[in-house]
Amino acid sequence: MELTDPIFNALLMYTKALSVALGYRDLLTRLHSERVQGLAMEIGKHCGLSRTELNALNIAASFHDIGKIGTPDHILLKPSKFDEAEWEVMKQHSEIGEKIMASTELNGSQQAALLIRHHHEHFDGKGYPDRLAGEAIPICSRIIAIADSYDAMAVTRSYHHARSHQEIMEILDQENGIKHDPELMHIFCGTIESSKHKAR
Repeated sequence: MELTDPIFNALLMYTKALSVALGYRDLLTRLHSERVQGLAMEIGKHCGLSRTELNALNIAASFHDIGKIGTPDHILLKPSKFDEAEWEVMKQHSEIGEKIMASTELNGSQQAALLIRHHHEHFDGKGYPDRLAGEAIPICSRIIAIADSYDAMAVTRSYHHARSHQEIMEILDQENGIKHDPELMHIFCGTIESSKHKAR
C-alpha cells in the first residue's frame, strides 16, 4: 500500500507519543533523531525520491532509534565505550525499533518498520542485522545511515567530543563504498554544504 499523505499524517500523529517517550528515556537520542530526520529529508529530496518514498523516509528517520527504548539503562546511558557483549545488546535496537513501529498496525507502518530495521546495514554487506549489501538495502535506509553517521560525529556525547565538519567528511570519505553508498554520498556531499545541519 502506498504511503499517501493522509496515511502518512495519521501514522505520524499516532506515533508522536513514541518520540515523547524516547525523549523522557534519553533526550540526547531524541534530539539526534530529529536532526537525522531533517538531514535525511534534505538528502532524499535531492535524490529525486517519490512522495511516497519521502513520506516513508520521514517516518523511519524520525524513529530510526526508537528501539533504544528497549536497551537497558546501564548500556544506553553508559559514559564510555561498549564492551563486546554490550555492543551486541545495543545492536538489537534496529530490530526492536522495527517491532515497535510494526506493532502499531497502522497503514504505512510496515514500510517504515522495514527501513528502521535496515538503517545499520553497510554497503559492503558487513552491517547488521541481516548483512544486506549494495542496492539490496532499501535506499531510504541507506540515506538514514549517512545522516545518522554524520550527526553522531557532529555532537558531543559522554564518550566522544564533537568533530568538525571537515573531520567528519574525511571519515565519511574513508567509509565511502564500505559503509555507505557512493552515489548517495556524492549527493550528500553537495547537500551538506548548504544544510542547516552542517557541523561547525
